[in-house]
Amino acid sequence: MKRAIPAVVSTAMALTLVLAGCGGEDEPVDPNAPVTITLAGWSLSSTPEFKTLADGFKATHSNVTVELKEYDAANYDTQMIADLAAGTAPDVYVLKNLKNFYTYQSGGQLLDVSDAGSALGELPALASYQVDGKIYAVPYRQDSWVLYYNKELFDKAKVAHPTGTWTWDEYAAAAKQLTAGLKAAGSSATGAYQHVWQSTVQGFALAQTPGADLLSGDFAYLKPYYQRSLDLQAAGAQPTFGTANTNKLTYQAQFGKQQSAMLLMGTWYVATLLNQRKSGEADTFDWGLAPAPQYDKSTAGTSATPVTFGDPTGMGINPKISKSKVAAAQAFLAYVASEDAGKALAGIGITPAQASDPITTTLFALDGVPSDDLSKFAYGTHEIRPENPVSKHTAGMQNVLNDLHSAVMSDSKGLDEAIAEAQTRAKNEVLNQ
Repeated sequence: MKRAIPAVVSTAMALTLVLAGCGGEDEPVDPNAPVTITLAGWSLSSTPEFKTLADGFKATHSNVTVELKEYDAANYDTQMIADLAAGTAPDVYVLKNLKNFYTYQSGGQLLDVSDAGSALGELPALASYQVDGKIYAVPYRQDSWVLYYNKELFDKAKVAHPTGTWTWDEYAAAAKQLTAGLKAAGSSATGAYQHVWQSTVQGFALAQTPGADLLSGDFAYLKPYYQRSLDLQAAGAQPTFGTANTNKLTYQAQFGKQQSAMLLMGTWYVATLLNQRKSGEADTFDWGLAPAPQYDKSTAGTSATPVTFGDPTGMGINPKISKSKVAAAQAFLAYVASEDAGKALAGIGITPAQASDPITTTLFALDGVPSDDLSKFAYGTHEIRPENPVSKHTAGMQNVLNDLHSAVMSDSKGLDEAIAEAQTRAKNEVLNQ
């Protein structure tokens, strides 16, 4: 299916609903009184979405200031869980993906934000944050994983550009052809770069393999995806997992500085790439988007609907927030998931939770964003399946699978041994607990 276009709700209406339903019953709140709420973010110098949302909200709510608190991107959840426990967390915080939503919600670390959520209509990703009829966070982004490719490196290697029809075997063949062609042209760039995250293998395997179920404890579906990654490493078509870790390689530099011709990554990278081109951290070159390679031909091509994965990114409210700030915080949540915020996010290259033709038009009108038909198709047409199905077992399962990923990609364990061990651990440490 294509990304759905939900009902549009004005921020003014959302604010009216929020202010009517929030605030401590014994503490009258003046809606016009100056108030400051704090918001968690990460990599603030290279991730402009948080300031964009804060500024956009301020423009229509002049009495509310949103103050940003920076966290380490790689250790965000660890630091946030610690701050929530210590009572030092900000008023509003981001749920980067669905992996830890159950942990936050069941641990009483999210305020009921049904007032803000009810103003958003039929926003598809909203369902992920509902428990027993109540809403505990709202989505403001809905990224999907696509293939970024450097058109100039393809031409240099004399390899045909992606057409949107690739299966994984065709992707692997192209990565090897690119590596050989670039070497012949005197370039040290590789055909592909696979970042060190488990998502880069497991997210696609779970989303695309018929019958795959993260919570079943049966991980045989991962095998062909890991075999392909290991083969590309061995062929030199992408840097090895060990090299990427030891040398602290970043996907932004590998693609942005033209060290790799292809990169599978989430659509959030569009904003980062545009920002880094302006700052000089990334080169200026001709690039494009294509659908992620597919399990088989049944979902490949522009006449089909490619399958990919991606969790929504949401925001929730710290339950220890001052009662005098609850109304403003709920109003801010209603704003970040609105079409107005969606247009603002699209204006910096971010894929918002709201989907509409004006939002897509806004993003593709940006300087530096490719305007070819395949890029627009890859961005707007796909079936997005969750990387982290919401369950009390999800975090535990993903921790087990992260160990599997490290063991396999570093060649410290054979693939069959690592899968068997992960299945045993999943049963004993997660499913039977």
